[in-house]
Amino acid sequence: MGDDLASEGDTLLQSEKEFHDAAKRNDTARMEELIRRGVDIKAKNNTDRSALHWAAGAGNVDAVRLLLDHDVPMDDEDSVQRRLSLFGMNALLLSAWFGHLHVLQILISAGANINRVNRNGRNLLHCAAQRGHVQVIEFIVEVLEDVCVDETDKMDRTAFHLAAEYGRLEVVEFLIRLGCSHSAKDKEENTALHLAAKNGHLSVLQKIIDVGVDLDGKNAEGLTALHLAAEGGHRDCVKLLVEAGADVNAQTQKMNCLHYAALHGYEEIARILMDAGIHTDAVNHQNASATHIAVLQNFPAMVRLFIEAGCDLDVLDNRQQSSLHIAAEHGRQDVAEMILIAGVNLKLTDKQGKTSLDVAARGNHINLVDMIIKADRFYKWEKDNLNSDSNSNAWVAKHLTFKQDHRLETQHIRSVMWRLATKYLKPGEWKKLAHYWKFTDAHIRAIEQQWTGTKSYREHGHRMLLIWLHGVNTAGENPIKGLYEGLVGIGRRDLAESIRKKANADSTSPRKCTAM
Repeated sequence: MGDDLASEGDTLLQSEKEFHDAAKRNDTARMEELIRRGVDIKAKNNTDRSALHWAAGAGNVDAVRLLLDHDVPMDDEDSVQRRLSLFGMNALLLSAWFGHLHVLQILISAGANINRVNRNGRNLLHCAAQRGHVQVIEFIVEVLEDVCVDETDKMDRTAFHLAAEYGRLEVVEFLIRLGCSHSAKDKEENTALHLAAKNGHLSVLQKIIDVGVDLDGKNAEGLTALHLAAEGGHRDCVKLLVEAGADVNAQTQKMNCLHYAALHGYEEIARILMDAGIHTDAVNHQNASATHIAVLQNFPAMVRLFIEAGCDLDVLDNRQQSSLHIAAEHGRQDVAEMILIAGVNLKLTDKQGKTSLDVAARGNHINLVDMIIKADRFYKWEKDNLNSDSNSNAWVAKHLTFKQDHRLETQHIRSVMWRLATKYLKPGEWKKLAHYWKFTDAHIRAIEQQWTGTKSYREHGHRMLLIWLHGVNTAGENPIKGLYEGLVGIGRRDLAESIRKKANADSTSPRKCTAM
Protein backbone atom coordinates (compact mmCIF):
# COMPACT_ATOMS: atom_id res chain seq x y z
CA MET A 1 0.00 0.00 0.00
CA GLY A 2 3.01 2.25 0.77
CA ASP A 3 3.20 4.66 -2.12
CA ASP A 4 -0.56 4.67 -2.63
CA LEU A 5 -1.26 6.32 0.67
CA ALA A 6 -0.55 9.77 2.05
CA SER A 7 2.91 10.52 3.42
CA GLU A 8 3.39 11.16 7.11
CA GLY A 9 2.96 14.67 8.42
CA ASP A 10 4.87 16.22 11.27
CA THR A 11 2.04 15.89 13.84
CA LEU A 12 3.38 12.62 15.28
CA LEU A 13 6.08 12.22 17.85
CA GLN A 14 9.17 10.47 16.53
CA SER A 15 8.30 7.25 18.38
CA GLU A 16 4.74 7.36 17.02
CA LYS A 17 6.05 7.87 13.51
CA GLU A 18 8.36 4.90 13.97
CA PHE A 19 5.40 2.84 15.18
CA HIS A 20 3.41 3.72 12.03
CA ASP A 21 6.40 2.86 9.83
CA ALA A 22 6.80 -0.50 11.56
CA ALA A 23 3.11 -1.25 10.98
CA LYS A 24 3.58 -0.48 7.27
CA ARG A 25 6.54 -2.91 7.15
CA ASN A 26 4.77 -5.59 9.21
CA ASP A 27 7.69 -5.31 11.67
CA THR A 28 5.93 -6.65 14.75
CA ALA A 29 9.16 -6.94 16.74
CA ARG A 30 9.77 -3.21 16.44
CA MET A 31 6.11 -2.52 17.18
CA GLU A 32 6.23 -4.59 20.39
CA GLU A 33 9.43 -2.83 21.45
CA LEU A 34 7.80 0.58 21.00
CA ILE A 35 4.69 -0.61 22.87
CA ARG A 36 6.87 -1.65 25.81
CA ARG A 37 8.39 1.84 25.75
CA GLY A 38 4.90 3.33 26.08
CA VAL A 39 4.17 4.54 22.55
CA ASP A 40 0.60 5.71 21.95
CA ILE A 41 -0.69 2.94 19.69
CA LYS A 42 -3.81 4.99 18.90
CA ALA A 43 -1.84 8.02 17.66
CA LYS A 44 -3.00 9.47 14.34
CA ASN A 45 -1.14 11.51 11.75
CA ASN A 46 -2.38 14.71 10.14
CA THR A 47 -4.80 12.73 7.93
CA ASP A 48 -6.28 10.92 10.92
CA ARG A 49 -4.59 7.68 9.94
CA SER A 50 -3.57 5.28 12.68
CA ALA A 51 -1.17 2.34 12.60
CA LEU A 52 -4.15 0.03 11.98
CA HIS A 53 -5.02 1.92 8.81
CA TRP A 54 -1.49 1.38 7.48
CA ALA A 55 -1.34 -2.28 8.47
CA ALA A 56 -4.77 -3.10 7.04
CA GLY A 57 -4.13 -1.22 3.82
CA ALA A 58 -0.80 -3.01 3.35
CA GLY A 59 -2.27 -6.43 4.09
CA ASN A 60 0.05 -6.97 7.03
CA VAL A 61 -1.74 -9.75 8.89
CA ASP A 62 0.71 -10.00 11.82
CA ALA A 63 0.67 -6.26 12.45
CA VAL A 64 -3.13 -6.20 12.31
CA ARG A 65 -3.39 -9.08 14.83
CA LEU A 66 -0.93 -7.34 17.16
CA LEU A 67 -2.88 -4.09 17.07
CA LEU A 68 -6.19 -5.87 17.66
CA ASP A 69 -4.65 -7.68 20.62
CA HIS A 70 -4.02 -4.24 22.11
CA ASP A 71 -7.63 -3.16 21.55
CA VAL A 72 -7.02 -0.38 19.02
CA PRO A 73 -10.25 1.19 17.63
CA MET A 74 -11.25 -0.63 14.43
CA ASP A 75 -13.82 1.73 12.94
CA ASP A 76 -12.03 5.10 13.07
CA GLU A 77 -12.06 6.93 9.75
CA ASP A 78 -9.16 8.73 8.15
CA SER A 79 -9.41 12.09 6.39
CA VAL A 80 -9.71 12.92 2.70
CA GLN A 81 -7.13 11.48 0.29
CA ARG A 82 -8.28 13.08 -2.94
CA ARG A 83 -5.77 11.43 -5.25
CA LEU A 84 -7.19 7.98 -4.56
CA SER A 85 -10.72 9.11 -3.77
CA LEU A 86 -10.34 7.60 -0.30
CA PHE A 87 -12.90 9.68 1.54
CA GLY A 88 -13.20 8.69 5.19
CA MET A 89 -11.88 5.13 5.06
CA ASN A 90 -11.59 2.85 8.09
CA ALA A 91 -9.35 -0.22 8.33
CA LEU A 92 -12.04 -2.60 7.05
CA LEU A 93 -12.81 -0.49 3.96
CA LEU A 94 -9.08 -0.15 3.26
CA SER A 95 -8.65 -3.92 3.35
CA ALA A 96 -11.47 -4.28 0.81
CA TRP A 97 -10.06 -1.41 -1.31
CA PHE A 98 -6.63 -3.02 -1.54
CA GLY A 99 -7.97 -6.57 -1.82
CA HIS A 100 -6.52 -8.04 1.37
CA LEU A 101 -9.07 -10.78 2.04
CA HIS A 102 -7.30 -12.31 5.05
CA VAL A 103 -7.08 -8.95 6.83
CA LEU A 104 -10.73 -8.28 6.02
CA GLN A 105 -11.71 -11.64 7.54
CA ILE A 106 -9.66 -10.96 10.68
CA LEU A 107 -11.24 -7.52 11.18
CA ILE A 108 -14.77 -8.88 10.69
CA SER A 109 -14.08 -11.72 13.15
CA ALA A 110 -12.85 -9.13 15.64
CA GLY A 111 -16.15 -7.29 15.40
CA ALA A 112 -15.54 -4.54 12.84
CA ASN A 113 -18.71 -2.82 11.68
CA ILE A 114 -19.45 -4.29 8.23
CA ASN A 115 -22.04 -1.62 7.43
CA ARG A 116 -19.75 1.37 7.61
CA VAL A 117 -19.39 3.49 4.46
CA ASN A 118 -16.90 6.15 3.46
CA ARG A 119 -17.78 9.76 2.79
CA ASN A 120 -18.88 8.90 -0.74
CA GLY A 121 -21.34 6.44 0.75
CA ARG A 122 -19.37 3.46 -0.56
CA ASN A 123 -19.42 0.23 1.36
CA LEU A 124 -17.24 -2.88 1.32
CA LEU A 125 -18.80 -4.16 -1.88
CA HIS A 126 -18.35 -0.82 -3.67
CA CYS A 127 -14.69 -0.58 -2.67
CA ALA A 128 -13.88 -4.11 -3.78
CA ALA A 129 -15.83 -3.74 -7.03
CA GLN A 130 -14.15 -0.47 -7.99
CA ARG A 131 -10.73 -2.05 -7.48
CA GLY A 132 -11.58 -5.39 -9.10
CA HIS A 133 -11.13 -7.75 -6.15
CA VAL A 134 -13.39 -10.67 -7.02
CA GLN A 135 -12.35 -12.91 -4.11
CA VAL A 136 -13.22 -10.17 -1.63
CA ILE A 137 -16.61 -9.72 -3.30
CA GLU A 138 -17.27 -13.47 -3.21
CA PHE A 139 -16.57 -13.52 0.52
CA ILE A 140 -18.76 -10.48 1.14
CA VAL A 141 -21.83 -11.86 -0.66
CA GLU A 142 -21.44 -15.48 0.42
CA VAL A 143 -20.51 -15.08 4.09
CA LEU A 144 -21.95 -11.77 5.26
CA GLU A 145 -25.67 -11.56 5.82
CA ASP A 146 -28.14 -9.20 4.18
CA VAL A 147 -25.73 -7.92 1.52
CA CYS A 148 -27.60 -6.11 -1.28
CA VAL A 149 -25.62 -6.19 -4.53
CA ASP A 150 -27.57 -3.16 -5.79
CA GLU A 151 -26.84 -0.96 -2.78
CA THR A 152 -26.04 2.58 -3.96
CA ASP A 153 -23.53 5.19 -2.88
CA LYS A 154 -24.20 8.93 -2.59
CA MET A 155 -24.12 9.22 -6.40
CA ASP A 156 -26.65 6.37 -6.65
CA ARG A 157 -23.97 4.16 -8.16
CA THR A 158 -24.04 0.44 -7.52
CA ALA A 159 -21.07 -1.93 -7.43
CA PHE A 160 -21.99 -2.80 -11.04
CA HIS A 161 -21.66 0.88 -12.03
CA LEU A 162 -18.23 1.10 -10.43
CA ALA A 163 -16.95 -2.15 -11.91
CA ALA A 164 -18.07 -1.01 -15.37
CA GLU A 165 -16.61 2.46 -14.94
CA TYR A 166 -13.19 1.12 -14.01
CA GLY A 167 -13.14 -1.79 -16.45
CA ARG A 168 -13.26 -4.65 -13.93
CA LEU A 169 -14.44 -7.45 -16.23
CA GLU A 170 -14.30 -10.30 -13.68
CA VAL A 171 -16.34 -8.29 -11.21
CA VAL A 172 -18.86 -7.39 -13.90
CA GLU A 173 -19.26 -11.03 -14.84
CA PHE A 174 -19.59 -12.08 -11.19
CA LEU A 175 -22.22 -9.43 -10.42
CA ILE A 176 -24.18 -10.38 -13.52
CA ARG A 177 -24.21 -14.01 -12.31
CA LEU A 178 -25.48 -12.76 -8.95
CA GLY A 179 -28.41 -11.15 -10.71
CA CYS A 180 -27.56 -7.48 -10.19
CA SER A 181 -29.60 -4.78 -11.90
CA HIS A 182 -28.11 -4.18 -15.36
CA SER A 183 -29.99 -0.95 -16.05
CA ALA A 184 -29.78 0.87 -12.72
CA LYS A 185 -29.17 4.60 -13.15
CA ASP A 186 -27.02 6.90 -11.04
CA LYS A 187 -27.87 10.49 -10.18
CA GLU A 188 -26.69 11.58 -13.64
CA GLU A 189 -28.89 8.84 -15.12
CA ASN A 190 -25.88 6.89 -16.34
CA THR A 191 -26.19 3.12 -16.60
CA ALA A 192 -23.20 0.79 -16.42
CA LEU A 193 -23.31 0.76 -20.23
CA HIS A 194 -22.76 4.54 -20.29
CA LEU A 195 -19.78 4.32 -17.94
CA ALA A 196 -18.08 1.45 -19.75
CA ALA A 197 -18.47 3.25 -23.10
CA LYS A 198 -17.27 6.57 -21.71
CA ASN A 199 -14.09 5.03 -20.38
CA GLY A 200 -13.39 2.79 -23.36
CA HIS A 201 -13.66 -0.58 -21.61
CA LEU A 202 -14.38 -2.76 -24.63
CA SER A 203 -14.62 -6.21 -23.00
CA VAL A 204 -16.87 -4.88 -20.23
CA LEU A 205 -19.02 -3.10 -22.79
CA GLN A 206 -19.38 -6.32 -24.76
CA LYS A 207 -20.41 -8.24 -21.64
CA ILE A 208 -23.07 -5.67 -20.73
CA ILE A 209 -24.42 -5.64 -24.29
CA ASP A 210 -24.62 -9.44 -24.20
CA VAL A 211 -26.99 -9.43 -21.24
CA GLY A 212 -29.46 -7.33 -23.21
CA VAL A 213 -29.71 -3.67 -22.20
CA ASP A 214 -31.16 -0.58 -23.85
CA LEU A 215 -28.36 0.61 -26.16
CA ASP A 216 -30.00 3.98 -26.78
CA GLY A 217 -30.86 4.98 -23.23
CA LYS A 218 -29.92 8.59 -22.48
CA ASN A 219 -28.42 10.10 -19.37
CA ALA A 220 -29.37 13.45 -17.85
CA GLU A 221 -27.45 15.31 -20.59
CA GLY A 222 -29.19 13.34 -23.31
CA LEU A 223 -26.08 11.30 -24.08
CA THR A 224 -26.25 7.67 -25.18
CA ALA A 225 -23.41 5.21 -24.71
CA LEU A 226 -22.49 5.78 -28.36
CA HIS A 227 -22.18 9.53 -27.80
CA LEU A 228 -19.86 8.94 -24.86
CA ALA A 229 -17.72 6.43 -26.76
CA ALA A 230 -17.42 8.83 -29.71
CA GLU A 231 -16.62 11.79 -27.50
CA GLY A 232 -13.93 9.80 -25.69
CA GLY A 233 -12.31 8.66 -28.93
CA HIS A 234 -12.91 4.97 -28.21
CA ARG A 235 -12.99 3.63 -31.77
CA ASP A 236 -13.50 -0.03 -30.91
CA CYS A 237 -16.33 0.79 -28.52
CA VAL A 238 -18.02 2.91 -31.18
CA LYS A 239 -17.68 0.06 -33.68
CA LEU A 240 -19.06 -2.46 -31.18
CA LEU A 241 -22.09 -0.31 -30.32
CA VAL A 242 -22.83 0.40 -33.98
CA GLU A 243 -22.62 -3.28 -34.86
CA ALA A 244 -24.86 -4.11 -31.89
CA GLY A 245 -27.54 -1.81 -33.31
CA ALA A 246 -27.11 1.48 -31.46
CA ASP A 247 -28.84 4.43 -33.13
CA VAL A 248 -26.08 6.41 -34.88
CA ASN A 249 -28.43 9.34 -35.46
CA ALA A 250 -29.43 9.78 -31.83
CA GLN A 251 -29.21 13.48 -31.06
CA THR A 252 -28.34 14.93 -27.67
CA GLN A 253 -29.61 18.28 -26.51
CA LYS A 254 -26.64 19.75 -28.37
CA MET A 255 -25.21 17.47 -31.08
CA ASN A 256 -24.89 14.01 -32.63
CA CYS A 257 -22.01 11.53 -32.60
CA LEU A 258 -20.41 12.93 -35.76
CA HIS A 259 -20.16 16.35 -34.12
CA TYR A 260 -18.21 14.79 -31.25
CA ALA A 261 -15.87 13.04 -33.69
CA ALA A 262 -15.32 16.31 -35.58
CA LEU A 263 -14.72 18.23 -32.37
CA HIS A 264 -11.72 16.07 -31.52
CA GLY A 265 -10.53 15.06 -34.98
CA TYR A 266 -11.39 11.37 -34.65
CA GLU A 267 -11.27 10.39 -38.33
CA GLU A 268 -11.67 6.63 -37.88
CA ILE A 269 -14.71 7.12 -35.68
CA ALA A 270 -16.20 9.49 -38.23
CA ARG A 271 -15.71 6.85 -40.94
CA ILE A 272 -17.41 4.19 -38.82
CA LEU A 273 -20.36 6.48 -38.18
CA MET A 274 -20.70 7.51 -41.81
CA ASP A 275 -20.47 3.90 -43.00
CA ALA A 276 -23.30 3.17 -40.56
CA GLY A 277 -25.47 5.85 -42.20
CA ILE A 278 -25.23 8.82 -39.86
CA HIS A 279 -26.74 12.04 -41.20
CA THR A 280 -23.62 13.93 -42.23
CA ASP A 281 -25.34 17.31 -42.50
CA ALA A 282 -27.21 17.19 -39.19
CA VAL A 283 -26.76 20.40 -37.20
CA ASN A 284 -26.14 21.01 -33.51
CA HIS A 285 -27.73 23.51 -31.14
CA GLN A 286 -25.87 26.31 -32.94
CA ASN A 287 -27.00 25.04 -36.35
CA ALA A 288 -23.41 24.00 -37.06
CA SER A 289 -22.72 20.85 -39.04
CA ALA A 290 -19.84 18.49 -38.30
CA THR A 291 -18.00 20.17 -41.19
CA HIS A 292 -18.34 23.56 -39.49
CA ILE A 293 -16.78 22.09 -36.35
CA ALA A 294 -13.91 20.36 -38.20
CA VAL A 295 -13.06 23.65 -39.94
CA LEU A 296 -13.20 25.60 -36.69
CA GLN A 297 -10.97 23.05 -34.93
CA ASN A 298 -8.62 23.07 -37.94
CA PHE A 299 -8.68 19.37 -38.78
CA PRO A 300 -7.93 19.34 -42.54
CA ALA A 301 -8.04 15.54 -42.84
CA MET A 302 -11.47 15.50 -41.22
CA VAL A 303 -12.70 18.24 -43.57
CA ARG A 304 -11.41 16.25 -46.55
CA LEU A 305 -13.26 13.20 -45.27
CA PHE A 306 -16.52 15.14 -45.08
CA ILE A 307 -16.02 16.64 -48.54
CA GLU A 308 -15.38 13.19 -50.03
CA ALA A 309 -18.58 12.00 -48.36
CA GLY A 310 -20.51 14.73 -50.17
CA CYS A 311 -21.36 16.89 -47.15
CA ASP A 312 -23.20 20.13 -47.91
CA LEU A 313 -20.57 22.88 -47.62
CA ASP A 314 -23.16 25.65 -47.89
CA VAL A 315 -25.00 24.85 -44.63
CA LEU A 316 -25.28 28.03 -42.54
CA ASP A 317 -24.94 28.10 -38.75
CA ASN A 318 -26.59 30.48 -36.27
CA ARG A 319 -24.35 33.30 -37.45
CA GLN A 320 -25.30 32.38 -41.02
CA GLN A 321 -21.72 31.38 -41.65
CA SER A 322 -20.78 28.64 -44.05
CA SER A 323 -17.74 26.44 -43.52
CA LEU A 324 -15.78 28.79 -45.80
CA HIS A 325 -16.79 31.79 -43.68
CA ILE A 326 -15.25 30.06 -40.67
CA ALA A 327 -12.08 29.16 -42.59
CA ALA A 328 -11.84 32.77 -43.78
CA GLU A 329 -12.40 34.19 -40.29
CA HIS A 330 -9.62 32.09 -38.78
CA GLY A 331 -7.21 32.12 -41.71
CA ARG A 332 -7.35 28.37 -42.35
CA GLN A 333 -5.67 28.23 -45.78
CA ASP A 334 -5.38 24.45 -46.17
CA VAL A 335 -9.00 23.92 -45.21
CA ALA A 336 -10.17 26.81 -47.40
CA GLU A 337 -8.30 25.36 -50.38
CA MET A 338 -10.15 22.04 -50.02
CA ILE A 339 -13.50 23.79 -49.73
CA LEU A 340 -12.81 26.05 -52.71
CA ILE A 341 -11.70 23.14 -54.90
CA ALA A 342 -14.86 21.22 -53.93
CA GLY A 343 -16.95 24.19 -55.03
CA VAL A 344 -19.13 26.42 -52.86
CA ASN A 345 -21.49 29.35 -53.14
CA LEU A 346 -19.29 32.42 -52.68
CA LYS A 347 -22.28 34.75 -52.62
CA LEU A 348 -23.55 33.49 -49.25
CA THR A 349 -23.56 36.23 -46.61
CA ASP A 350 -23.49 36.02 -42.82
CA LYS A 351 -25.68 37.96 -40.39
CA GLN A 352 -23.60 41.07 -41.01
CA GLY A 353 -24.08 40.76 -44.73
CA LYS A 354 -20.46 39.69 -45.29
CA THR A 355 -19.34 37.13 -47.84
CA SER A 356 -16.43 34.82 -47.07
CA LEU A 357 -14.28 37.20 -49.17
CA ASP A 358 -15.33 40.13 -47.00
CA VAL A 359 -14.55 38.15 -43.85
CA ALA A 360 -11.08 37.19 -45.09
CA ALA A 361 -10.31 40.78 -46.08
CA ARG A 362 -11.52 42.15 -42.76
CA GLY A 363 -9.31 39.65 -40.93
CA ASN A 364 -6.30 40.70 -43.02
CA HIS A 365 -5.85 37.14 -44.30
CA ILE A 366 -4.28 38.28 -47.55
CA ASN A 367 -3.45 34.92 -49.06
CA LEU A 368 -6.97 33.72 -48.36
CA VAL A 369 -8.44 36.82 -50.00
CA ASP A 370 -6.47 36.09 -53.14
CA MET A 371 -7.45 32.41 -53.04
CA ILE A 372 -11.16 33.23 -52.85
CA ILE A 373 -10.92 35.70 -55.73
CA LYS A 374 -9.05 33.09 -57.82
CA ALA A 375 -11.79 30.59 -57.04
CA ASP A 376 -14.57 33.01 -57.90
CA ARG A 377 -12.99 33.78 -61.26
CA PHE A 378 -12.30 30.08 -61.84
CA TYR A 379 -15.92 29.12 -61.13
CA LYS A 380 -17.09 31.56 -63.80
CA TRP A 381 -14.51 30.37 -66.32
CA GLU A 382 -15.37 26.75 -65.56
CA LYS A 383 -19.05 27.41 -66.12
CA ASP A 384 -18.35 29.07 -69.46
CA ASN A 385 -15.72 26.69 -70.79
CA LEU A 386 -15.58 23.24 -69.22
CA ASN A 387 -19.12 21.89 -69.34
CA SER A 388 -18.64 20.21 -72.72
CA ASP A 389 -14.96 19.27 -72.47
CA SER A 390 -14.52 16.29 -70.16
CA ASN A 391 -10.80 15.91 -70.90
CA SER A 392 -10.06 19.52 -69.97
CA ASN A 393 -12.26 19.14 -66.92
CA ALA A 394 -10.24 16.15 -65.72
CA TRP A 395 -6.94 17.96 -66.31
CA VAL A 396 -8.05 21.03 -64.37
CA ALA A 397 -9.42 18.96 -61.46
CA LYS A 398 -6.09 17.16 -61.15
CA HIS A 399 -3.93 20.30 -61.20
CA LEU A 400 -6.25 22.82 -59.55
CA THR A 401 -4.91 24.90 -56.70
CA PHE A 402 -5.69 28.39 -55.45
CA LYS A 403 -2.58 28.89 -53.34
CA GLN A 404 0.38 31.08 -54.25
CA ASP A 405 2.29 29.93 -57.31
CA HIS A 406 5.95 29.13 -56.64
CA ARG A 407 6.59 26.91 -59.67
CA LEU A 408 9.84 27.23 -61.58
CA GLU A 409 8.05 27.24 -64.94
CA THR A 410 6.13 30.41 -64.08
CA GLN A 411 9.07 32.24 -62.48
CA HIS A 412 9.79 34.36 -65.58
CA ILE A 413 6.24 35.62 -66.09
CA ARG A 414 5.88 36.29 -62.37
CA SER A 415 9.01 38.44 -62.51
CA VAL A 416 7.44 40.36 -65.40
CA MET A 417 4.34 40.92 -63.27
CA TRP A 418 6.43 42.21 -60.37
CA ARG A 419 8.35 44.71 -62.51
CA LEU A 420 5.17 45.83 -64.23
CA ALA A 421 3.34 46.46 -60.95
CA THR A 422 6.20 48.13 -59.08
CA LYS A 423 7.91 50.15 -61.85
CA TYR A 424 5.59 50.84 -64.76
CA LEU A 425 1.93 50.89 -63.79
CA LYS A 426 0.73 54.28 -62.52
CA PRO A 427 -1.61 54.68 -59.53
CA GLY A 428 -5.09 53.60 -60.55
CA GLU A 429 -4.02 51.69 -63.63
CA TRP A 430 -4.10 48.32 -61.87
CA LYS A 431 -7.81 48.92 -61.24
CA LYS A 432 -8.37 49.69 -64.91
CA LEU A 433 -6.69 46.43 -65.81
CA ALA A 434 -8.75 44.63 -63.18
CA HIS A 435 -11.99 45.96 -64.66
CA TYR A 436 -10.81 45.09 -68.17
CA TRP A 437 -10.24 41.51 -67.03
CA LYS A 438 -13.67 41.45 -65.36
CA PHE A 439 -12.60 41.58 -61.71
CA THR A 440 -15.68 42.57 -59.72
CA ASP A 441 -15.89 45.63 -57.48
CA ALA A 442 -15.95 43.25 -54.50
CA HIS A 443 -12.68 41.70 -55.70
CA ILE A 444 -11.03 45.08 -56.03
CA ARG A 445 -12.27 46.25 -52.63
CA ALA A 446 -10.93 43.11 -50.98
CA ILE A 447 -7.49 43.52 -52.59
CA GLU A 448 -7.40 47.21 -51.72
CA GLN A 449 -8.34 46.72 -48.08
CA GLN A 450 -4.72 45.99 -47.11
CA TRP A 451 -1.85 48.51 -47.27
CA THR A 452 -3.46 51.88 -47.78
CA GLY A 453 -0.28 53.99 -48.03
CA THR A 454 0.70 56.23 -50.96
CA LYS A 455 2.61 53.42 -52.66
CA SER A 456 0.27 50.58 -51.75
CA TYR A 457 -1.07 50.55 -55.32
CA ARG A 458 2.09 48.65 -56.29
CA GLU A 459 1.32 45.77 -53.95
CA HIS A 460 -2.35 45.84 -54.91
CA GLY A 461 -1.45 45.74 -58.59
CA HIS A 462 0.99 42.89 -58.09
CA ARG A 463 -1.60 40.79 -56.26
CA MET A 464 -4.21 41.49 -58.92
CA LEU A 465 -1.79 40.48 -61.69
CA LEU A 466 -0.93 37.20 -59.95
CA ILE A 467 -4.62 36.42 -59.47
CA TRP A 468 -5.21 37.09 -63.16
CA LEU A 469 -2.19 34.95 -64.06
CA HIS A 470 -3.69 32.03 -62.11
CA GLY A 471 -6.77 32.10 -64.33
CA VAL A 472 -4.73 32.38 -67.52
CA ASN A 473 -2.50 29.47 -66.56
CA THR A 474 -5.48 27.36 -65.52
CA ALA A 475 -7.12 28.01 -68.89
CA GLY A 476 -3.89 27.16 -70.72
CA GLU A 477 -3.74 30.57 -72.41
CA ASN A 478 -0.74 32.73 -73.37
CA PRO A 479 -0.13 35.20 -70.50
CA ILE A 480 2.02 37.58 -72.57
CA LYS A 481 -0.70 37.81 -75.22
CA GLY A 482 -3.34 38.45 -72.56
CA LEU A 483 -1.16 41.04 -70.86
CA TYR A 484 -0.55 42.80 -74.17
CA GLU A 485 -4.27 42.97 -74.91
CA GLY A 486 -5.04 44.23 -71.41
CA LEU A 487 -2.48 47.02 -71.52
CA VAL A 488 -3.69 48.10 -74.93
CA GLY A 489 -7.22 48.00 -73.59
CA ILE A 490 -6.41 50.55 -70.84
CA GLY A 491 -4.45 52.84 -73.17
CA ARG A 492 -0.92 51.72 -72.32
CA ARG A 493 0.19 50.53 -75.76
CA ASP A 494 3.70 51.72 -74.95
CA LEU A 495 3.98 49.22 -72.14
CA ALA A 496 2.28 46.54 -74.20
CA GLU A 497 4.79 46.89 -77.04
CA SER A 498 7.72 46.96 -74.65
CA ILE A 499 6.64 43.75 -72.97
CA ARG A 500 5.96 42.08 -76.32
CA LYS A 501 9.41 42.94 -77.66
CA LYS A 502 11.20 41.77 -74.52
CA ALA A 503 9.22 38.53 -74.47
CA ASN A 504 9.98 37.80 -78.11
CA ALA A 505 13.65 38.64 -77.68
CA ASP A 506 14.06 36.44 -74.58
CA SER A 507 14.88 32.91 -75.71
CA THR A 508 14.26 31.61 -72.18
CA SER A 509 10.73 32.97 -72.04
CA PRO A 510 8.20 30.13 -71.87
CA ARG A 511 5.64 32.21 -73.74
CA LYS A 512 6.25 34.42 -76.78
CA CYS A 513 3.86 36.91 -78.27
CA THR A 514 4.33 35.73 -81.86
CA ALA A 515 0.64 36.06 -82.52
CA MET A 516 0.81 39.84 -82.18
